[in-house]
Amino acid sequence: MSAGGFSTARLGRMHDVMARHVDEGEAPGIVTALSRRGETHVDVIGTKAVGTGDPLRRDTIFRIASMTKPVIAVAAMILVEECVLRLDDPVDRLLPELADRRVLSRIDAPLEDTVPAIRPITVRDLLTFRLGLGMLMGPAEGTYPVARAVQELGVGVGMPDPTAAPDPDEWMRRLGTLPLMHQPGEKWMYHTGSQVLGVLIARATGRPLEDFLRERIFEPLGMADTGFHVPREKLGRLATSYLAGPEARKLELYDGAEDSRWAAPPAFPDGGGGLVSTVDDFLAFGRMMLDRGRYGGGERILSRPSVELMTTDQLTPAQKAVSGLFPGAWDNLGWGFGVSVVTGRDGVAAVPGRFGWDGGLGTSWASDPAEEMVAVLLTQRAQFPAISPVYLDFWTLAYQAIDD
Repeated sequence: MSAGGFSTARLGRMHDVMARHVDEGEAPGIVTALSRRGETHVDVIGTKAVGTGDPLRRDTIFRIASMTKPVIAVAAMILVEECVLRLDDPVDRLLPELADRRVLSRIDAPLEDTVPAIRPITVRDLLTFRLGLGMLMGPAEGTYPVARAVQELGVGVGMPDPTAAPDPDEWMRRLGTLPLMHQPGEKWMYHTGSQVLGVLIARATGRPLEDFLRERIFEPLGMADTGFHVPREKLGRLATSYLAGPEARKLELYDGAEDSRWAAPPAFPDGGGGLVSTVDDFLAFGRMMLDRGRYGGGERILSRPSVELMTTDQLTPAQKAVSGLFPGAWDNLGWGFGVSVVTGRDGVAAVPGRFGWDGGLGTSWASDPAEEMVAVLLTQRAQFPAISPVYLDFWTLAYQAIDD
């Protein structure tokens, strides 16, 4: 057994299974990382693109999509600790586009069929995805008038694309023309809260969102390759991104490297899914969260109480009963501030208190206080958390490697 409590043989099993997935075409490449009690294991398998001999490296850059959300939540909590923002204050002062909201009388109603909001939207609502706007997940919900309006305005939920959205002020103006889908606080709705939170942070600080993230999170943690775009000199380290094709193990190009959508700063820094990062950068973020806000020689990004609040399930049973994610999702899962939280033990890796989140372009992260472990998975195959065995096998293998 190693100093971190890992089995060498079982780490070898993780490598073999992940390598098999690459050989079978589940993803062009896979980077895995486990860090526990000061010991870190990083395994790099495969290539940056299909059909090339250019190998992935430890410093390969990936589009981390919704793993952006925890970072944005941390940035917001920095401002809460400094009393620039307050959790239960309305966002109206900084986001007047969301003041005096109207709410659809029912989710499938015409846009003009509304009632007044029972209360303003708060910072807490944005952090917990209970502002009343977000992803519609039901099979027929894409046909509703509000769903069509969201897509027509370009403020909907979809594949991350830094070239698609307007600047933050125009994005907020468009969003503000829509009624809320549900009353504030009524229901968990995915994604949009993080996008709005990014705009709120920029307005609260009077600075571009990325500048604030870089000064207060990325630079202190040494996250030198994390940002909303990839500088020209680093494009050779960017992995090509793929979608799952209609045929089994057939991948379709989504975004290249030299001609990437992430090759230039975006007009809209997307707090819901716009960041790129590397395995070591995100390990640093995950360790900071595991250490309850502390990093390096004892400096802090956040206080222990703030991280504990962020990683505590904030959803009530009533909210979970009306909130979709996937069937049975809330049976053993909760939502804190920008992170999911395991609440029940129904699998090898399902340790209560484990928190983290996934990215729809092929990434996953969690920090586990009980096991003192951070785990990161990076691939360039989109949509895999829902449909690929890579995700499920990684989490099983991460925990079976523990030997104490």
